[in-house]
Amino acid sequence: MIDLHCHILPGIDDGAADVDAALDMARAFVADGVSVVACTPHILPGLYQNTDSGIRTAVGELQRRLDEADIPLKLVPGADNHIAPDCVAQLRDRRMLPLADSRYVLIEPPHHVAPPRMDEVFFDLQVAGYVPILTHPERLRWIESHYALVATLARAGVWMQITAGSLAGTFGSRAQYWAERMLDEGIVHILATDAHDVRHRRPDLSRGAELAARRVGDSEAWHLVSTRPKGVLDNVPSSDLPLPGGGECSSTVAKGGGGGVEPGRDRARQQEPADASRAHAVRRFAGRLRRFLAE
Repeated sequence: MIDLHCHILPGIDDGAADVDAALDMARAFVADGVSVVACTPHILPGLYQNTDSGIRTAVGELQRRLDEADIPLKLVPGADNHIAPDCVAQLRDRRMLPLADSRYVLIEPPHHVAPPRMDEVFFDLQVAGYVPILTHPERLRWIESHYALVATLARAGVWMQITAGSLAGTFGSRAQYWAERMLDEGIVHILATDAHDVRHRRPDLSRGAELAARRVGDSEAWHLVSTRPKGVLDNVPSSDLPLPGGGECSSTVAKGGGGGVEPGRDRARQQEPADASRAHAVRRFAGRLRRFLAE
């Protein structure tokens, strides 16, 4: 599995407090069946003044420590970017970071108040060639009053990332309800941990995948934690990746519903693992997590 949202870099935001905490998180990721983690500290001016160069340096240093400790986890750079009217400009001058230098970028809105003209910000990102990923919408305090907008954005090509712990009730029944509803309605693209430590916000991707599989099936659960995340790391166009709910192309609505088969889509479909293999992998990850928690 691949986790595209976590706060494992030590001492630079509200995630891992120090290197030892980061190493503990890395071991937990490996035990859970995760092979690649995107390091996504907050970029929030005035609170978390993280920079492109600072994040890359921290990723390189932590990777060195993992290698020395023989922890088989690969790290890639990224950021949990706070939404701003000039996201495109900030990405171009490296005040914001995409995931693994790809076209995909995590965008975090304010937790308590819906930002004005959010749809315009995402539209500008799409026009500029980015695929924005809205982080943990199920946990936002304003999702009830703006759910129609969230659903519209998802169907217009904005990716949605829900938190694995939300499906397990870690963030309360309210977040669990919205996470399950979004899955049921086929508007979730990525499942990630948003892990901060190994106690309260621990790596739990296999448990999330298992719970997702109960609602959307093993094949879609695998897409949530492997197929689409790998596509992000490989910078594959979103049109070549499977839509939630068994759809064909994740950019059709954003392009105005144009028809035709896009280059590479059939090839990508032919290269998908068999459903049985995906089902076996999800069950294997879930079993590994249960054994890990029992120790």
